[in-house]
Parts: sequence; structure tokens; C-alpha cells
Amino acid sequence: MLRWEVKIRLEQFQPQFGSTQMGIPGLPLIPITIDEDTRPMSAPGFICERKQSIQSRLKLLVAVLWVSFLIQPRAIAEEKAAEKAAESFSVVLLPDTQLYSEKFPEIYKVQTEWIKANVEKRNIKFVIHLGDIVQNATVREFIVADKAQAVLDDVVPYSMVPGNHDMKTLNKRLTRDTTNYNKYFPPSRYKNQSWYGGHKGETNDNNYCFFEEGGLKFMVVSLEFAPTDETIDWARKLISQHKDCRVIVATHCYMRPTMRELTSPRRYGIEGNSGEELFQKLIRKHKNIDMVMCGHVLGVGLLKSKNDFGNEVIEMLTDYQGLPNGGNGWLRILKFVPHENKIYVETYSPLLKKINPNEKHTYQLDYQMQVQNQAVK
Repeated sequence: MLRWEVKIRLEQFQPQFGSTQMGIPGLPLIPITIDEDTRPMSAPGFICERKQSIQSRLKLLVAVLWVSFLIQPRAIAEEKAAEKAAESFSVVLLPDTQLYSEKFPEIYKVQTEWIKANVEKRNIKFVIHLGDIVQNATVREFIVADKAQAVLDDVVPYSMVPGNHDMKTLNKRLTRDTTNYNKYFPPSRYKNQSWYGGHKGETNDNNYCFFEEGGLKFMVVSLEFAPTDETIDWARKLISQHKDCRVIVATHCYMRPTMRELTSPRRYGIEGNSGEELFQKLIRKHKNIDMVMCGHVLGVGLLKSKNDFGNEVIEMLTDYQGLPNGGNGWLRILKFVPHENKIYVETYSPLLKKINPNEKHTYQLDYQMQVQNQAVK
């Protein structure tokens, strides 16, 4: 009678169960003693040492299946975790919809319907409206915007922010009256959403939201048109309280195609800060503000600036309202690819069903996404 001791080296062994293959690297040998009445069995991943006693070949199969059963859930879980960490995800910028709300409501709806249809396919985690939701701050136009944005409700997290056209005028002068904006996009519309963080004061003029993917935590802070000093103080405290988040600031007016905006509050006759003042007072002073997104000025632009900590801040202008049909439905899609530390910027129109391949509209950015570097000290 012969005795065989079988040691299964799991990093070599690839058991098959149905259509799934797996192996766990780095685990020690597991000794399983079986009896064999003839000779040592040969199989991938097995080391057989001759001893004594007899048992059937069946016990070896049982042992193999038992080990496979034990390691399979762990292997699958680890594989899925690795895939999740490397998975790409998207953020969509919805720029200046004002003329859609006024004249081309069907185009606004085409945009949000496309986003809804592609949430899973493109792994869309957030949508950022860049302000100027409507053209004339009227109830009629906000009803159009409300219906278009409702397509995204309970489908994908999204933020709203008022631009200058969302504020009422008095005697042809701009005021900070956002009554109609807050009638259709009040804090109460989002208060039960887990991703909605909150707002400043009683309105939704300034608000913050969260999204997370692959271990990366983001906070989107939306600031009113030409933010006041009081609003900047609110944002400063908020961002300081969330140092574990990568911050994207969205505000309607911040930059022109090649430089930050310098005069917008004074040109519109209101108290507030220009894009350059916002950068100096808020953006550059926080280590975890990674990006600023804006609209307002027709065209596109990209700046890469250093903050006080030596980190790069991506500043991006996106506005297509001057094109035919109020913008031809152009959207900007930011595809984050963590394992490449890249953001792929794509400009796409679901109305025209095409991408703008021009290098100012479709390009790539370096962006560090290593999870271990996320926390801000």
C-alpha cells in the first residue's frame, strides 16, 4: 500500500469551475493527504510526495473542488475590485442652454435624453450645468429647462448654477434676483438625493454636491455669477471642511479663451468678483481645488495654473451658444481614466451625432488619480 501527500500550490493552480478560471497569488502550500493505489498523479500545480496507504482517485477530485470552492469568492472579489479601481468614468458639462430654453426646447431635451441613454455605457457619474440656463429669466423659459433637466432626475447626479441671464433685471440693470431659478431648481428639489451636499442661505444659487468612483471622491462646488466676498468666504470654509475631496468649482463667468475674466461684475453693475479675483481669493489658496469650469463667453479655452502648493489647476471655458440653433446641442465630455492618469476631453453633439475633432475641442489632459495621493494634509 502506498501513501501520497498532495500539496496544492495555489499560485500555480488554476481550477476551472464552469467557465471561471482563477488563482490567488502569494498563498502558501496547502497539504491535503489522500490515498492512491497505484502511482503519483500529475496535474498542473500539484507536487506529490510518496508516502504510504491507499485511497481512491476520487478523494483528490473532492479535495480540488473543495479548495476551488473556498478560493473562488475571494478571487472574484479581488478581480472585481481591481477592475473597479481601473475603470474609467465620465463627467458631462452642459453649457449655456439659454437659447434652447428660449427658442429650441427640443435641442435641450435631446442633450439630456442622450446623457440619460449613455449613463451606463459611458459610466457618467455627474453632469455640471455651467449657468445661463435660460435667456430672459421668465417662467416660460424655466418651464422648458425644468422639463429638460427632469430627464436626469433620479438617473444621474447633476448640479445647477445661475448665470447672469438667470437673474432678473430692473430698469435694464442686472439684479441678484433669482426667484424664478429657485422656483424650479430650489434646494428642496434635491434635498433627498444622497449626492446633494447642501447650499448657502435659503437659495440654491450656491450649492455643493458629491460623487465618487474607484476610490476617488469629488465635490462639485457651484458658485453664483460674479461671486460676492460673502460667497467666497462660505466656499472657503466648505472646501476646508472636505480636504478628502477633489474639488471642481463651477461658476458661470470665470475666463475668456486665453485669460481669466477681469471686469464682469463692474460691467454688469453689481457687487462681486471677477474670475481673476476669484482665483486670487479662493482657487489658488486650496490644495484640493483641481478644476474650474465655466461658460458665459462664446468659445472654448483652457488654462493650466499653479496654486500656492505647486499643484496644477485645470481651468476650462465651454460655451457654444453662438453657433447655429443656439449651440447645435454640443456637450463636453470629460472621460477620466485612472490607470492612465488622463482625462480625455471630447466635444460631442447628440443633435448632429458627431464629435468635433478640432484640437481645441477634443484633446487629453494629464491628471493624477492615484488614490494614495488623494487626501490633502
